[in-house]
Amino acid sequence: MRIVISGGGTGGHIYPALALARYLRRRDPQAELLFVGSEEGLEQKIVPAAGFAMETVPARGFQRNLRGLLPFSRVLWRGLSQARKILIRFQPDIVFGTGGYVSAPVIMAALLSRLPTALHEQNAQPGLANRLLAPLVERVCLSFEESRGAFPQRSRAVFTGNPRASEVASVERRAAQEQLGLDPSLETILVYGGSRGALRINEVVTDFLAAGSLPPSTQLLYVTGEIYYREVKEKLGLLPKRVRLYPYLDEMPAALAAADLAVTRAGATTLAELTALGLPAILVPSPNVVHNHQYHNARLLEKAGAALLIEEKDFNRYRLQRELKRLSGAPDLLGRMGRAGKRMGVPDAAERLYRCLCEIAKGPTGES
Repeated sequence: MRIVISGGGTGGHIYPALALARYLRRRDPQAELLFVGSEEGLEQKIVPAAGFAMETVPARGFQRNLRGLLPFSRVLWRGLSQARKILIRFQPDIVFGTGGYVSAPVIMAALLSRLPTALHEQNAQPGLANRLLAPLVERVCLSFEESRGAFPQRSRAVFTGNPRASEVASVERRAAQEQLGLDPSLETILVYGGSRGALRINEVVTDFLAAGSLPPSTQLLYVTGEIYYREVKEKLGLLPKRVRLYPYLDEMPAALAAADLAVTRAGATTLAELTALGLPAILVPSPNVVHNHQYHNARLLEKAGAALLIEEKDFNRYRLQRELKRLSGAPDLLGRMGRAGKRMGVPDAAERLYRCLCEIAKGPTGES
């Protein structure tokens, strides 16, 4: 099977695509994969480093005003034209879009070329491009069952989960603790702000640590994001051994598996990872995303009892200290949150997605 996977811009679109690609490579070693990304997104660095071939097309976000319409249309046309050339050259059996600006021209080019197509929607509240393209593609693969009603009725939606869940679900806790050199007798809190880091989370956690608020029975894995690392490190100075500071962590599946509690954003891929493991979380949704989709994602976990939602405007070191003290002192509550999250998790998401794509492309599904 020959597959084009398109998506990018942020880790939320790239990491599910890579998780699927790695699973496809294991499941069907003969499969031929090609990523199509944007010229400026994170995928430029991440995808080739993961060992996959990638080509790029021009892409930009849709600006909802007349001034932005003309430049958007020009870039869309160039991206569509270039994507068609790539598809003609590669001759895929199926084209799969995971979101981001770049997936729209690639999926549109595939539709014009009459190629089988599918979309993956990571968020509870789907984006405009996926809603518009949904009735035209063979399948819309959902990360949350609750998002089905947000798509047009003619959409052929199927609940698969997010393939990133399958990667973290396979990591064993004790092995993860050993890999990261953690003390198993201490409670482990993981703090991270998504693929790019999060300014407000860094400000609050830096204040929290500088005030000496971390309990002595706790160790902290703190991933700042590369652009914030130097500033955070300078503010905090010398840290105790039980605080591990990272700009970026390649071993994120191990960090998640080793943690007792996460403090993080509410991107769709993050929530897929948390629920696959049943990891309780304090979620601080980013207010700076289209359609406020992180808030809607976090609300699903909060309603299920799997996470605590704190809006960014209410997030400060005093609130963080209070909530950590409350949760750390209530192991039964953490256990209930973990079980609630795990009930939402889809650890076999990659296999579900693989079978869906094989069905669309009419390729072999292999042994289950």
